[in-house]
Amino acid sequence: MNWRLPLGLTLCVLVASNPARAAAIDKLQHFLDTTRTLRADFAQTVVARNGRLPQKSSGVMMFWRPGKFRWQIDKPYSQLVIGDGEKISIHDPDLRQVTVRKAGAALGGTPASLLAGERTIDRDFSLREAGERDGLEWLEATPRAADSGFAKVRVGFSGSELRAMELLDTLGQTTMLVFSRVEINPRLPPSLFRFTPPANTDVIGD
Repeated sequence: MNWRLPLGLTLCVLVASNPARAAAIDKLQHFLDTTRTLRADFAQTVVARNGRLPQKSSGVMMFWRPGKFRWQIDKPYSQLVIGDGEKISIHDPDLRQVTVRKAGAALGGTPASLLAGERTIDRDFSLREAGERDGLEWLEATPRAADSGFAKVRVGFSGSELRAMELLDTLGQTTMLVFSRVEINPRLPPSLFRFTPPANTDVIGD
């Protein structure tokens, strides 16, 4: 599956022996317990293993837990990914193409399932504290599924606010996401999480 956005996650659990260091994991659990909907702007940077020519993009993400999300890339190209709880549609307007996957097969062990999935993340991920960096408190996650496509995912919080995610895939590519204008539990129209392919668009997949 050829996605241009990071919808994959891998989490590896190391249990912190000092309870005082469980800050970031506690923040993630609190975030999941108290957040039903979210809207945020994002800036994304993708760096290949060789470190050359990072690719940058930006847009808006939204989710409605459990299972519904919208990932909209606006610059430098347009791409839309919508999960309606049953299927995931990836629309590439330039190619006039929509790829459709069943949500269960595509979501397990991914960043989307970490943020937009159920509150019980232990089923899909292992977690460990990753300390402080760039003014944020980080946790590191590794998916339990071997075929998630990602080796590590780090999530950064400032206070109780989600601010960043860093994803390392199994090919050595690193994706950095920085979130801004984060709105917790905004009212989001259900229509944002439904997708109808435009006319003259090829539909591929499930």
